[in-house]
Amino acid sequence: MSLRETAYAKINLALHVRRRRDDGYHELETLFAFVDAGDELVARPALRDRLHVMGEFADGLDNPFDNIVAKALSALPHGDGWDVTLDKRLPVAAGLGGGSADAGAVFRLARRAHGLPDDWHARAAKLGADVPACVESVACIGRGTGTELEPVANDLAGTAVLLVNPRIPLSTGPVFKGWDGVDRGPMPEGDLRTIALAGRNDLEAPALALVPQVSDVLGVLARSGAWLARMSGSGATCFALYDNAEQRDLAHSTLPPAWWTLCGSLR
Repeated sequence: MSLRETAYAKINLALHVRRRRDDGYHELETLFAFVDAGDELVARPALRDRLHVMGEFADGLDNPFDNIVAKALSALPHGDGWDVTLDKRLPVAAGLGGGSADAGAVFRLARRAHGLPDDWHARAAKLGADVPACVESVACIGRGTGTELEPVANDLAGTAVLLVNPRIPLSTGPVFKGWDGVDRGPMPEGDLRTIALAGRNDLEAPALALVPQVSDVLGVLARSGAWLARMSGSGATCFALYDNAEQRDLAHSTLPPAWWTLCGSLR
């Protein structure tokens, strides 16, 4: 018997960096949302844990046997072992929480098969700041380093979304290092649409300094009929939100074929 789970792509509709903490991390306020597509994982019972990575972006994982999926398996009770196949469809180092989404999918697989331990949130946070949000993969607010989660009124479920990446990896560390240290104010309150429209991404400027091609993507999306176009996370993926799927698909048809794209809807 096999279990299948989608590792839903994470986007940050807003990302406010407030300060650099004494522990070296940054104090954040972010609005998480998730797309109804992403990597795919299949788990089968086995005598011991094994991981096979396939897909377009499999080569982007330097050591697939030491990646976050393997660490998530080690962090959770799941029987004798699982033989897991990861179809890596999301680009790596792209601001989509790809690894965190994969780990979140492992947590959901474990919950279906065996249930999660009471301290699952702490175990998820040890794997990465985005992992707790990716476990449930529903829109929410993240504070602290992103692990302190709060519910939010989700009035954007089903919204047509287009993801675009210029196929240039962009590591999180250098982007945060390039933040200018200016606190531009808290994230606004309200439902998903209100916060997204009034919010911002404070990592956009340092990301643009490292990968100027992000500006090209944002420019194209801003002229595509989207009611919001913004970079996600630390980049280099950008997202655009549309009133309907027809507008999204028309915009998608005009994009340069060299860019990576994904058409979907918000969960």
